[in-house]
Amino acid sequence: MKPRCTTARRHVARRALIATCLGVLAAVPPCRRAAGQGGGWDAFPANPTVGDTIWLVRALVVPAGWQVRAAKFEPTEDVEPLTEPSVRRVAGAWVVRYALAAWKPGAHRLTLPPIWRLGPDGRADSTAGGVASFAVASVIPDSLKDPTPQGPLAPLRAIHRNAVPPLAALGIVTALLVAGIALRRRPPRKLGPRPQVPVEREVPDARWLAAGEPKAVVARATWRLRTALARTVPEAHPALDTAECLAVVERARPQAPVRELRELLEQLDRVAFASAHGTDIAALAVTARRLARDVPA
Repeated sequence: MKPRCTTARRHVARRALIATCLGVLAAVPPCRRAAGQGGGWDAFPANPTVGDTIWLVRALVVPAGWQVRAAKFEPTEDVEPLTEPSVRRVAGAWVVRYALAAWKPGAHRLTLPPIWRLGPDGRADSTAGGVASFAVASVIPDSLKDPTPQGPLAPLRAIHRNAVPPLAALGIVTALLVAGIALRRRPPRKLGPRPQVPVEREVPDARWLAAGEPKAVVARATWRLRTALARTVPEAHPALDTAECLAVVERARPQAPVRELRELLEQLDRVAFASAHGTDIAALAVTARRLARDVPA
């Protein structure tokens, strides 16, 4: 709960600071705003310390329809910008704000970058950023003169005079290491026999034909015949088409008769990719089964 409350208090304090800045600027007379176009920055808070967020605020009055853009402030050795410059329109004037942090105590005099004014008709001009002055207090109390670093009040670590804890830790680490090596070098676990998976019986060709699926019978016959050829000639794998498969078989087995094989595969392809009308599918399946058995291994 404490961090959340602290964050809420910071947001409330920041909003109060912005409201105060805008209220002060709203109370500035118009004559001062007009004169402020050549300079005149207000710094908030009034008494910042090193590392605090310092807001440099300036109000400008421009003709109706014009807009204001602020250039980026480049960091110096002692002052660093915290965010991009902010430009807002408040009470008929444009308010430019820079958030800075000073890292060195004392008086600071900064030359701010120019401010651009943009007209509705595309015209643009700039005005000098001016000079902002503010003083930063040190975070070291004034009552402490010439502070010097002091040594630690006590040793950072107690001296271990008992050797039992280190030896016990070493023994535990050694035991864990030996156990890990033994676990990695254990023999492989013996696996039991694989369970027998029941294989369904092959559906007869007559049943496929009776169901009106002649192409299923042709596909099974072609697969059976091409698988037998691939076992005999590995180069004639099932990924090849019929012509490529027969060419591979003729190159690998020039003396083998492939005429009947060619005619059968071509008939099977015609049935598979065209029409089965007028073709004895059962006879083709029987011939394919016979040739698959006769193919030498």
